[in-house]
Amino acid sequence: MRAASLRTLATLAVKRGLSMRRWDFVAAYLQGELEDGEVVYCHPPPGYETTGSDGRTRVCRILKPVYGMAQAGRRWQ
Repeated sequence: MRAASLRTLATLAVKRGLSMRRWDFVAAYLQGELEDGEVVYCHPPPGYETTGSDGRTRVCRILKPVYGMAQAGRRWQ
């Protein structure tokens, strides 16, 4: 969350006599989109076959920004 957005929410809460608790920022990352034409690949997670039937190494294509990716923080805002 941007600092300006947090300040705005805090100001509204104070003016209306509301209390602020916490937010789930991790889930917010799943709402983002990769930019058009942006393609990101990663290694398969543990437990998945890493070699295909043709002997080539498999990779996974990422369709949504995931928490921990360099792009994730810039995509969900």
